[in-house]
Amino acid sequence: MEQEFDDLPKSKSQVKRELHELQSLGKQLVALPDKDFINIPVTDKLRDAIHAAKAMKHGALSRQLKYIGSLMPDEDEMAIRKALEILQKPHQKGVDKFHEVEEWRDRLLQGDQILVDELAEAFENFERQYVNQLIRNSKKELKLEKPPKSARLLFQYLSKLQQHL
Repeated sequence: MEQEFDDLPKSKSQVKRELHELQSLGKQLVALPDKDFINIPVTDKLRDAIHAAKAMKHGALSRQLKYIGSLMPDEDEMAIRKALEILQKPHQKGVDKFHEVEEWRDRLLQGDQILVDELAEAFENFERQYVNQLIRNSKKELKLEKPPKSARLLFQYLSKLQQHL
């Protein structure tokens, strides 16, 4: 039964969806900085079209993106997507580290003393007294409805510690 569906031609809507997807991929390529775009495996014709698009604005850019979309079916889409994914991984690592520091700060501000001990073990230059002072000051600032200066300082301190890990 599935064999029957494979033999059918694609619907007009499906073809349009696929072309829009390729156009969107082309738009991502145009948005890349030149230093990152060098590593993307594309043909010279597409590379020239993308470089031209970087200098365009408004209507001209829109037409150029459609042209890029028309060139995309001749490209190795999977190789391009894989190269884009590799470029985005370092950014994802930075985001993950940022979220980890946020979580540490929030747990410390909630009074998690076990985390203080864990951080003291993980970082040899961890200043327990300074961290506890920032936690106390942050709680006072929250109670007095002042700006969270100490919470920011705690976040910055934890970020510096994490960078030296």
